[in-house]
Amino acid sequence: MTRTEPVGVLIRRWRERRGRSQLDVSVCAELSARHLSFVETGRANPSRGMIERLCDELDVPLRERNELYLAAGFAPVHAERAFTDLGAARAAVEAVLTGHEPNPALAVNVRWELLAANRAMAAFLHDVPLELRTPPVNVLRVTLHPDGLSRRIGNLAQWRAHLLRRVRRQLARTAAEGLAELLTELESYPVPGPNATGAGRAPTDDLVVPLRLSTEYGELALLYTTTMFGSPRDVTLDEISVETFFPADAATAETLRAMSAIPAGAAGTSLAGFVDSGVG
Repeated sequence: MTRTEPVGVLIRRWRERRGRSQLDVSVCAELSARHLSFVETGRANPSRGMIERLCDELDVPLRERNELYLAAGFAPVHAERAFTDLGAARAAVEAVLTGHEPNPALAVNVRWELLAANRAMAAFLHDVPLELRTPPVNVLRVTLHPDGLSRRIGNLAQWRAHLLRRVRRQLARTAAEGLAELLTELESYPVPGPNATGAGRAPTDDLVVPLRLSTEYGELALLYTTTMFGSPRDVTLDEISVETFFPADAATAETLRAMSAIPAGAAGTSLAGFVDSGVG
């Protein structure tokens, strides 16, 4: 999306998004509050170095940093490669995914589009309708759509609320294009009623909110972790996260191990058709 706002407007917007005062940001970015005020109102033009310092201080995503550089009349600093062109970084993602077997793991971009997944993840996706698994596959749409995984989520109301909160926080932090529309779509899906299976379940002894997923092997209780690259310089890499699901109880751990013993190529173990190698 092409931005038309002046660079000062964009800087002020990110400062306000972070809830920071001009004085606070100027001190931390090593410039005067008066100068920052002049930049935000268009009375002064920021240098490339000043934009970099302000973006670092305000934790502006790399994609949005490029927009600030362009608005100030500079060339973008951060390249954007397709996932397939990330070289060692892509190999690292795939090594992480493989290394987490037999635990399901997948890599997504900032819009929650599926970039890569391990074999264990296939068992959870194989019965998703064709219209939901046409690349680029959106993982949250697959999860919450009435015809997707939501049919098998035992604590759907709890998990839906958790995912929606997460997308709202992500939108507030990144302002990523497409997230607002995705959030609106997810919020439009039917809300589980008070009598739905597991609708009110929230065990007080759970350390985290688990995903309770019904499968042909029984109900699984899964918790997840999120892994991101440190100090990325590429826009695509900056937006990649690896989501890994771990067993929340011993029964789930045993089931995942048993599922991993199913021969490759058997029904429900192929990711063909899910991952678009061109997604970036």
